[in-house]
Amino acid sequence: MTAPGATPAVAPGGRRALDVLVVEDDPVAAAAHTLHVGRTPGFRPVGTVHTAAAARLLLDRRRDEGTPVDLLLLDLYLPDGHGLGLCRALRAAGHTTDVIAVTSARDLGMVRQAVSAGVVQYLLKPFGGAALRDRLERYARFRDTLARPGEAAGQDEVDQAFAALRTPERTGLPKGLSAPTLDAVTAALRDAAEPLSARTVAEQVGVSRITARRYLEHLAVAGLAAREPRYGQVGRPELGYRWQGGSAV
Repeated sequence: MTAPGATPAVAPGGRRALDVLVVEDDPVAAAAHTLHVGRTPGFRPVGTVHTAAAARLLLDRRRDEGTPVDLLLLDLYLPDGHGLGLCRALRAAGHTTDVIAVTSARDLGMVRQAVSAGVVQYLLKPFGGAALRDRLERYARFRDTLARPGEAAGQDEVDQAFAALRTPERTGLPKGLSAPTLDAVTAALRDAAEPLSARTVAEQVGVSRITARRYLEHLAVAGLAAREPRYGQVGRPELGYRWQGGSAV
């Protein structure tokens, strides 16, 4: 568990920086998320943990010390339990920490469960640093809208608060990659019973082999697809890609 402390405690505009706990079982992804949080003005990473149990211990300690964590950046697939189970346990224990889910879980039933568990944002892997920063900045605007005491002036003020969390455009993919094509390539891998080559994916999705390989490599770098050599033909073995983004728990 780490707790970087280089980020200033005061955000632009004079308000207190929002404390963020990163909960992610993959060490590389955890380090990247923590780095992006620290680089976003107005946010301060106060810990990086890899299990639900470690997250609960840190959150309990911070609350007991009178410095509760503002936001969880939470992976849903943890080695000692599902992230939504952690959310429900925290709510039952009286924790008010908000949650942004950062996950490869695309099942719509899981999304509905996340909403019912109090998740305020749902960010699908793979994504770039720009996408995470966008969600954090929107969350900060949401908090700022609700910061003043008292009652809402009317429906417009309530609508403004919720609108701050909405993302009208899909962001965060590397230049040259489109979200619809990535979704199609992902679906092809998820539905396949065996590893697929770039040529096979290209035929299924309707793109060139080179384009298919770019998307497949993007998924592989993000840890959502595994590369496997495919033997049986003369010459160099063809590279196959197998989905490994996880399944619903």
